[in-house]
Order: sequence, then structure tokens, then C-alpha cells
Amino acid sequence: MNDVINDLFATLLDRQTNPRPGSYTNELFALGEDEIVKKIGEEAIEIIIAAKSQGNGRLVEETADLVYHLLVLLVARDLTWNDILLELDARRR
Repeated sequence: MNDVINDLFATLLDRQTNPRPGSYTNELFALGEDEIVKKIGEEAIEIIIAAKSQGNGRLVEETADLVYHLLVLLVARDLTWNDILLELDARRR
């Protein structure tokens, strides 16, 4: 499963260095960090709504959206998914 995250992360890095016309990811990078964090906030609210009233399928969809936008933020800040994994590992000890 981690391959999916790694593959997506690699795609996001590629979009950052090799922008493609019409790419939603490139649109987010161009709009900047404020817009990226705004999308993260919107997705977090949508997760809450899905969890309370829209069922597991919708919850999964919204969680995937949140993870995508979080990864975009990490790329924009020159961080990696591994940074998150290291933090989670440190917290469990």
C-alpha cells in the first residue's frame, strides 16, 4: 500500500518540476500555500460530514482527497511522506 503513496508523491514532485497545462496539481502549486491549506480544511470538514451522515464509501473518498492535498502541501514545503512516517514512529515509542 505504501507504494501508492510513494507513486503519488513521485507524480506530485514531477508536476512541481515539470508543470503540465490543465493539471489540477499545478493549479494548486501556482495558487500557493494558502490555497492548498484552504483545500485541506475543506476536505477535513467533508470527512466529518461523511463520517456522520454519508457512509463509509464517502468517508473513504473524502479521506483520499485529504491525503492527496496533504501530500501536495508536503511537496510544496519540501517535506516527504517519510518525514511523517518518522514522526509517527517516534510517537509510538
